[in-house]
Amino acid sequence: MSLNCLRLVCHSIKKPPVFHLSYSPSSYSSSPAVLVSMSYSKELAAAKKAASLAARLCQKVQKALLQSDVQSKNDKSPVTVADYGSQALVSSVLQQEIPADFSLVAEEDSKDLRKDGGQEIVERITKLVNDSITSDGSYNVTLSTEDVIKAIDSGRSEGGSQGRHWVLDPIDGTKGFLRGDQYAIALALLDGGKVVLGVLACPNLPLTSISAPDQHSPNNEVGCLFFAEVGGGTYMQPLDGSSAVKVQVTAVENPEEASFFESYEAAHSMHDLSSLIAQKLGVKAPPVRIDSQAKYGALSRGDGAIYLRFPHKGYREKIWDHAAGCIVVTEAGGVVTDAAGKPLDFSRGNYLDVDTGIIVTNQKLMPFLFNAVRESIKEKAASL
Repeated sequence: MSLNCLRLVCHSIKKPPVFHLSYSPSSYSSSPAVLVSMSYSKELAAAKKAASLAARLCQKVQKALLQSDVQSKNDKSPVTVADYGSQALVSSVLQQEIPADFSLVAEEDSKDLRKDGGQEIVERITKLVNDSITSDGSYNVTLSTEDVIKAIDSGRSEGGSQGRHWVLDPIDGTKGFLRGDQYAIALALLDGGKVVLGVLACPNLPLTSISAPDQHSPNNEVGCLFFAEVGGGTYMQPLDGSSAVKVQVTAVENPEEASFFESYEAAHSMHDLSSLIAQKLGVKAPPVRIDSQAKYGALSRGDGAIYLRFPHKGYREKIWDHAAGCIVVTEAGGVVTDAAGKPLDFSRGNYLDVDTGIIVTNQKLMPFLFNAVRESIKEKAASL
């Protein structure tokens, strides 16, 4: 059955458009602006649905991977199946729910799957997608292998400043996924080049703060869904779909009391530069290193105060690595800029052109952080 023949069992209630104004004062933006937008409630509901189902798919694959008697670090087939399966599922759900002018900017395409020997992987992906998309009774569908290939390849859009574009990282943090640690399904919507909503499904993130290891949620529950709509704040709910709570970034004002996140993998960020910045701020707590945009989610609910990302020279940031996380943090009261203090620009296609790196914190700490970043970058450059 083709994607166009998907039959929705549960119908969503359409709400009338709501107009609102939101103003975000920031001395770190070259041109603070007033944003006027319609409500994106229908799109947000579709994004939450798609990301939640994709998380369920990824959980199933990771569980089987971790329980396997034979695990080879060189065997990337489990993450390949989950990665492509997640993208196919999200694409299929979004095209069913929001079919008009569908455009998806995503990390994967089917080129490798179409090579000799790829058919077995495609069949595994197809079975996984079909099992997952019907798992909660919302859809009655059977996708063919060709349907799945087409769904994956629908992510070839280049994005840009015109129209609406979904932005997806089907598994952000593949190394964390393989280790059994943190990863995220990250989905955002661009409208006119601006991020207007974002969803982060973080299957392994505890429901309670990761900054308080002595505090555990009942039964050590994990699995968080963060979601935000422009002007509407940021919310978190368990992945099982129970009630959501509004979250806010930390109110910490003293840099010495701040804690910071950075990438788990040293290859993804210059840890020595982050350490120098923390030293200048007087930060006493050691860095919290976790994979994926789960860092943005944890920051949005106040688990930490600062996120530093400084890729090695020559690396270009992709929009799907930050779009969802960026709005989740900013709608929770945070600030996201590059190292020069400029807001991230998602309107230029697949890549972000950032100065040196990305810094994230709250409004009160940003002046201190910005100065420490600027001084540290100068010192590092002078020492070379």
